[in-house]
Amino acid sequence: MAKCAFLGLGVMGYPMAGHLARAGHEVTVYNRTVSKAEKWATEHGGAAAPTPREAAMGADFVMACVGNDDDLRSVCLGGDGAFAGMAAGAIFVDHTTVSPMVTRELQAIAAEQGKGFVDAPVSGGQAGAENGQLVVMCGGEQAQYDAAEPVIDAYSKLCRRIGDSGAGQVAKSVNQICIAGLVQGLSEGLAFAEKAGIDARKVVEVIGGGAAGSWQMVNRYETMLDDKFEHGFAVDWMRKDLAICLATAEENGASLPVTALVDQFYKDVQNMGGGRWDTSSLVKRLKSFG
Repeated sequence: MAKCAFLGLGVMGYPMAGHLARAGHEVTVYNRTVSKAEKWATEHGGAAAPTPREAAMGADFVMACVGNDDDLRSVCLGGDGAFAGMAAGAIFVDHTTVSPMVTRELQAIAAEQGKGFVDAPVSGGQAGAENGQLVVMCGGEQAQYDAAEPVIDAYSKLCRRIGDSGAGQVAKSVNQICIAGLVQGLSEGLAFAEKAGIDARKVVEVIGGGAAGSWQMVNRYETMLDDKFEHGFAVDWMRKDLAICLATAEENGASLPVTALVDQFYKDVQNMGGGRWDTSSLVKRLKSFG
């Protein structure tokens, strides 16, 4: 069993850290809202630290799941950052969805200090985190990934190294690009069926097992038709992720016309007051805008 720190106890990090503790790892947590870290420590029998540096002291692995590039830098760098507390040979595992640029920046700093860094964004949402069924896409040195993978296994159903530093973040962008197009297509199909006056549920029963089928169709069509969007991955988070996709495409020359368009559709959803709605709320936009 390993000594671990976990930085960031949001809807993802809180249960992920809990799975580490249940797997028998020694876990110290840090969260900007101190009461949340203390609550976690009481529930799971671990410890809470007042700074990332103190949480990381003596840890073999330091996991993080925070908000964005700036949040990640803030928990890694500076006198109170995790890097200041990590010993040489310790490995930082970043589960935040951030830009490949900041990943490579921090990996280089960690390497200079004799520390490891694995970018390991996740897919599966809050339910996946709570059930320990996340898919983890990793970038970094093979040896560091090999050391971290058995620990990540506590909350994942699939964990793979995609390539060198930043490759995990690029893979997560691919995931979000594919989801954006799928959800918009499903939304259009369901709205089209309703406009045509046919039973959309019966349509999905027929087409769901064929070439048109997808996870989104199987798991979201009923709530989409019922106008229920209080679950899953929020529109605000999706727009943050799509901004990373589009910025990376500007750097590498990839063409993302559908992604750029769907990003603007999600902006419309935000303007409707749906920033915290599930990403499947694109169908609500269609019903409102026609």
